[in-house]
Amino acid sequence: MNRPYKVSATQIAFFDENGYLLVEDIINPEEVLIYSGIYDSFLNGSINTGKNRGDLGAGLGNPDKGEAITQIMWPSDFMPQLLEMSYYKIVLSISQDLLGEDMAFDFDMLISKAPETNTPTPWHQDAAYWINMPDTRAVSSWMALDYATKDNGCMWYVPGSHKLPLRQHRFAGEAGGALMCECSENEGIAIEIRPGSCIFHHGQTLHYSRGNSTLGNRRAFIINLRPEKMITFERKQGHDHGRSNASDRQIRNEEIK
Repeated sequence: MNRPYKVSATQIAFFDENGYLLVEDIINPEEVLIYSGIYDSFLNGSINTGKNRGDLGAGLGNPDKGEAITQIMWPSDFMPQLLEMSYYKIVLSISQDLLGEDMAFDFDMLISKAPETNTPTPWHQDAAYWINMPDTRAVSSWMALDYATKDNGCMWYVPGSHKLPLRQHRFAGEAGGALMCECSENEGIAIEIRPGSCIFHHGQTLHYSRGNSTLGNRRAFIINLRPEKMITFERKQGHDHGRSNASDRQIRNEEIK
């Protein structure tokens, strides 16, 4: 098949070994402006997402400042044309190079850290949020629409952690919300990136980000992919990553302590 973007054998080997991969400039500066405008329409409420909008930092930040970490699930449900735009097509192509031709779109989300909210996203593995599946291949793409730095919340990863057993997770705040596990920056590496660049990470790779202590925004556009059969498996179990707004965003009970 013709691919809009292909990664090299060296890049694939790096992802296999480390569990993450930086791919720079997957969209051009003009496209960054287009995606930024769409993103801001979600953030300012011009596109009303109702219960699909929440605070991933609930209980972790200062409630007087509003949402600590804004999370909007399934933006493509509210703007289906996103699925036909370049970012989604490029991400699908890269994910198939990294993990196999059967990789497909699972769900998408926006995660924004507003200026001076200064709320870290705790160390965690995405797989802790998901039901047990016989095929654990999964990848998330994390595209920056602002310069992502240590001070505003760039991503940190623990290289090779996707090859190890899932760590025990617990709720980070008293009200639930985000999950966390024991880890520290001493184990990880920070990846600072420019707008339009993207990091791909495996579903079991340990990652985290500091809070945004700057006067600027830190907007991330995220797409998650996994094998088509596993997406069907999820949906049959009633797990749709908050799409139905039902109580399906369960966590693996054996991981919560």
